[in-house]
Amino acid sequence: MTEIICKLLVIGAGPGGYVCAIRAGQLGIDTVIVESSKLGGTCLNVGCIPSKAMIHVAEEFEKAAHAAAGKTPFGLTAGAPALDFGKAVAWKDGIVARLNNGVAALLRKAKVKIVHGRARFRDGKTVVVETETGPKVIRAERIVIATGSVPVELPFLPFGGSVISSTEALALAQVPKKLAVVGGGYIGLELGIAFAKLGSQVTVVEAQDRILPLYDADLTAPVAKKLTSLGVEVVLGAKARGLAPKGDALLIETADGQERRIVADKILVTVGRAPATAGLGLEELVLDMDGRFIRIGEQCETSMRGIYAIGDVTGEPMLAHRAMAQGEMVAEIVAGMPRAWDKRGIPAICFTDPEIVSVGLSPEEAKSAGHEVKLGQFPFAANGRAMTRDGEQGFVRVVAQAQTQLVLGIQAVGAGISELSTAFGLAIEMGATLEDVAGTIHAHPTQGEGFQEAALKALGHAIHI
Repeated sequence: MTEIICKLLVIGAGPGGYVCAIRAGQLGIDTVIVESSKLGGTCLNVGCIPSKAMIHVAEEFEKAAHAAAGKTPFGLTAGAPALDFGKAVAWKDGIVARLNNGVAALLRKAKVKIVHGRARFRDGKTVVVETETGPKVIRAERIVIATGSVPVELPFLPFGGSVISSTEALALAQVPKKLAVVGGGYIGLELGIAFAKLGSQVTVVEAQDRILPLYDADLTAPVAKKLTSLGVEVVLGAKARGLAPKGDALLIETADGQERRIVADKILVTVGRAPATAGLGLEELVLDMDGRFIRIGEQCETSMRGIYAIGDVTGEPMLAHRAMAQGEMVAEIVAGMPRAWDKRGIPAICFTDPEIVSVGLSPEEAKSAGHEVKLGQFPFAANGRAMTRDGEQGFVRVVAQAQTQLVLGIQAVGAGISELSTAFGLAIEMGATLEDVAGTIHAHPTQGEGFQEAALKALGHAIHI
């Protein structure tokens, strides 16, 4: 049995794991990374990257379809579009492959040893990895658990056949004629909207009384309007009950207690994600847990000395950029640098149509935390760049502490506003006040001007509304 000894072992090569390993390698730490599947994890292979590629395909197809139908307000017309879906999937797969190779190259450049196989703890310093060439024992001074998450499977709707997770949805050979989506959160709506644009008849089933329940109603209203325009039926307050005997329909219980049958070629279940810790041998360790998740401190340390956990295995928010930031921090801690984890400025983006961005505290969260708040909101209907892009739906909202004018949170909904998340995050991270944002010269014409105008509005002297 081959034995490897290193200073740092990272289990899982998703966004958190590979960033941790690369940064550790840059700092001269003898590092090994173990991955049971492809480098890049869920995000790169079956999540963030491929889903955004298919969302882009859907957006371009919708634009062409609008031009063919003469629906553009600026007079553009075209012939009826046709989509080679296989070619679109191949394009998406090509992007994933290029990024896979890029991650591998970056790890090699940082002198990180890559071991492909499934890891299992023997004790707090030792891991056994089952590889194609036989088991390898890895002994490490420090270990980082970065194994990510997997889609939650409902016991009465197990994956297989017509019941699929987001992973299978991104690998379909053709666009389903009828698609039922169980779960009205961001994953279900991102993919549901994309398939609706590509021609699927989509029905969304959500147990709560509104879509995207993690966001406030003002932010989600433009998305609900778009769903209606796409012909997507949204069934709220409904519970999925199972699959029809022939596997061709979803059985649900509606809000008024009635049973309903939703005919569907595919049933996409998006009711959350669970930590990917099965088979990892956590029972050999003594870790404090928060339910299914590993409990961590402000430096991502677990209850066992020398063992860290980052990313989805540590709970919400399950976001790739959160895992990346944690991974970089842990590598620097292992190198002896002073670092701590502060999650105030983690942007959350919903790539629906229109997109939603939230950084920091919402108005309700700020009030619940005891702050007296001051709000400023600016509509894209008054923004020149939004008008020239035919994207007037939505707004930017700033939440500030009334006495100090410290910016506590920023939210926005609108076409393409995911790119504003960097400016929003920077403002929170730098401790900006309303006057800081209002006094920064924003280029014209851009949608970013909406941020400045929202701050001006909160200060009581908005210019363009």
